[in-house]
Amino acid sequence: MTLNPQRIGASAGKAALLLGVLLTTGKVQYTEGQELKLAGNTLKSLSLEELMNVEVTTVSREPQPLFSAPSAIQVISNDEIRRSGATSLPEALRLAPNLAVAQIDSRQWAISSRGFNSTTANKLLVMIDGRTVYTPLFAGVFWDVQDTLLEDVERIEVVSGPGATLWGANAVNGVINVVTKNAKETQGGFLEAGGGTFYQDFAGARYGFEIGKDLYARVYTKYFDRESTMVPSGREATNDWRFGQAGFRVDWLPASGEVLTIQADGYGGNIEQPVPTDTSVNGNNIMARWTHPLGQDSDVSAQLYWDRRFRDIPGTFKENLNTYDFDFQHRFSIGQRNGILWGAGYRLMADRVGNSPALSFLPPNRNLQLFSTFAQDTIAIIPEKLQFTVGTKIEHNDFSGWEVEPSGRLSWFVDEKQTLWGAISRAVRSPSRIDTDFFFPTPPAAPGQIAIAGGPHFESEKLIAYELGYKIRPIDRLSLSLSTFYNNYDDIRSTQLAPGSSNVIVIANGLQGESWGAEFAATYQVCSTWRLRGGYTYFHKNIFTKPGATDFNKGIAEGNDPENQVVVQSMLDLPWHLQLDVVVRYVDRLPNPRVPSYVSGDLRLAWTPLQNLEFSIVGQNLFDNQHPEFGTAAGRQEIPRAVYGKVTWRF
Repeated sequence: MTLNPQRIGASAGKAALLLGVLLTTGKVQYTEGQELKLAGNTLKSLSLEELMNVEVTTVSREPQPLFSAPSAIQVISNDEIRRSGATSLPEALRLAPNLAVAQIDSRQWAISSRGFNSTTANKLLVMIDGRTVYTPLFAGVFWDVQDTLLEDVERIEVVSGPGATLWGANAVNGVINVVTKNAKETQGGFLEAGGGTFYQDFAGARYGFEIGKDLYARVYTKYFDRESTMVPSGREATNDWRFGQAGFRVDWLPASGEVLTIQADGYGGNIEQPVPTDTSVNGNNIMARWTHPLGQDSDVSAQLYWDRRFRDIPGTFKENLNTYDFDFQHRFSIGQRNGILWGAGYRLMADRVGNSPALSFLPPNRNLQLFSTFAQDTIAIIPEKLQFTVGTKIEHNDFSGWEVEPSGRLSWFVDEKQTLWGAISRAVRSPSRIDTDFFFPTPPAAPGQIAIAGGPHFESEKLIAYELGYKIRPIDRLSLSLSTFYNNYDDIRSTQLAPGSSNVIVIANGLQGESWGAEFAATYQVCSTWRLRGGYTYFHKNIFTKPGATDFNKGIAEGNDPENQVVVQSMLDLPWHLQLDVVVRYVDRLPNPRVPSYVSGDLRLAWTPLQNLEFSIVGQNLFDNQHPEFGTAAGRQEIPRAVYGKVTWRF
């Protein structure tokens, strides 16, 4: 039997869409003096200059001021999260103008940086306190189980552009690091509760206490119940989302600068399905991190964690993933001009999949090992004026073997209010199980049935990135940044007929691509009681077939991205202990599958009658009754207008 390419292409597209739906159902460093300063001053009370000097760690694995970091980085502070009315980490990420964040339904999200966005986006590395939240199934993130008590988040660092030299494969188009407060900063009690239309009911509690001299701890718990999203007709889509989580953190913080942290989380939840049995998820993790100072500009640190995740989609598949990870790094100086950072790591991912007739991963069980080492030298060519950072990471994975990911970054500190930087980087997206082990349907396929099979010789996707950026504070109350980029991709994932077959489609590396764009961000302190922040992003991408190769999806399966995005956040303190906060976002249309552009508006009004007691009401997506953000017209769901109330008590 011979099948025409149009039929195969359509079936491959449907299978890719189905796969995405199925799979997605389911170091902070500091000094003692700096910690005391931040403990007594929330970020909202800091001046704009102090905000620009908040130290970030994602760009270079060591603390450096935000304004001088040679990268396109945005920082979302705890106060900005609280005043946005965000109820989850993905909602908080909407505040980063250099990210594309689309909500699929009650708990699924498509999140990416610099393109290639999908429900199984695979070119963005995400960490929570340095712990990588990654599944080897599709080299991405299950966003529905990435949660924490937002009150305890100190900041979220969002880097757009490659970070592979320090963080490794999959830090291709960006890195997100969620940094939570240490236990000393969360002493005392915290309670929150509320409910509304879409965010039906929720509650959270945390208590921090001192165990002994320089030893602090906190425990927390939270729960929520989300309503279903809507189908275009206005009917509920049957995907209520109930989820609970609890955990603890212990920090030893002696005056010597030693830092020892132990933290753990456990969670569980259920996702309503149209069929009688709900999808269920649960998991737990524990992490230990130790930093030991060796001198003024030298220290060693080590981190060890275990992460277990379980997901059961009845009748489709189930996964039990255990990840064991160890990371070591050493920082020191050579003379007055060279700052050396090097390290090594090992990761074991024990992945166990329960297959079904609908789809399978063969072999079902894999023990995947990752070995890595990196080195970086920060060279002060002209001290305090011109700086060059060069380094590379070398990794070995079980799919593609050895990978080398170098970069060079040049920073020119024009003066204390201007920074000009540029970078050239190489990054790879290493293969995942969906690229090599995936079969749809489970073999053997019926005669003449179109089948999809992983490519046993699938190679890493490769990127060469060129970046140029400029940061300026023209006046004390205004900070501006502009980042531009050009990305050249090779060996992008494609689908093509297996040799000698008319109905078996294999996954291959038959595509190339390029993208370019600009990211603009601004923060303006209008007056002591009013701050504006936000930005604009322009993005364009071309995907084309390599000479001699084919792709039935013609590149469409590799992401659906808006060309233009705008986000503006306003935080206004009013008399009588009131706060009025607004977030407005514009997202351009998505080209294929076509999704209309939309404008969303969120409004928060809060009243603090007592110093530690706050009442707030939040309206989300206020500009329309419901709107779609992602997916095909036939199967997409729409996000409804929502209102919820909240009470917060600190003691």
